[in-house]
Amino acid sequence: MENRIIHDPGILAGKPIIKGTRISVELILELLASGLSIEKILGEYPHLKKIDILAAIDYAAKALKHEELVMIG
Repeated sequence: MENRIIHDPGILAGKPIIKGTRISVELILELLASGLSIEKILGEYPHLKKIDILAAIDYAAKALKHEELVMIG
């Protein structure tokens, strides 16, 4: 799944994105956090596949695994 997420300095300032799109991992996570289901996201972004959404979640989980979390609010 990891090869579906890329970094390109020329796209969204190098943020991790779904390969072949300008859709960031950050956007996918925000959509999920707002309550949208994977199916709803796929309906709104028909060029995405379920594996892309799962890859974004996996990427975020792995990134957080080695980070120190700071509580906000």
